[in-house]
Amino acid sequence: MLQRIQSIFLAIAIIGMGIFLTFPIWTKVSVSGEQRADLTAIKLTHQINAVQSNVQPVYYLTILALLVAGVAGYAIFQFRNRVLQSALCAVNSIIMTVLMGLVIYFTFYKTAKLFDPELPGKYDIGFYGMVGAMLANVFANRFIRKDERAVQQSKRFR
Repeated sequence: MLQRIQSIFLAIAIIGMGIFLTFPIWTKVSVSGEQRADLTAIKLTHQINAVQSNVQPVYYLTILALLVAGVAGYAIFQFRNRVLQSALCAVNSIIMTVLMGLVIYFTFYKTAKLFDPELPGKYDIGFYGMVGAMLANVFANRFIRKDERAVQQSKRFR
């Protein structure tokens, strides 16, 4: 059934990935205010001054986020096969862990060398969309396993 709680959590994971794709993930502004670094799902921009900037494409973040949303969307309609649905959630957890690792790499290691290494920057709503998607995926997997246990227990009682 599509109205089960795990379907709602998987839909929240899709929405979280949509937020990750559309909003900025991370921002850092220098103390002087001249330099700025912004990370989105498409590019990492380092604004050196009013005229000069470096743009590094990070399309693989977009590809991974779309893959997570696609797997979650597919998992919603696999409600008849809870084992497959749970496996898809596990795959999503792995992909989201890789995605989180890449974001952390960019925010802590790649951009820390650009300017003001003591300033950490701030995470924006896109990052929190990814965190929300990760939590929703964990809860969906938990409720899928709970349903599977209930079905197995009811078969045992017959």
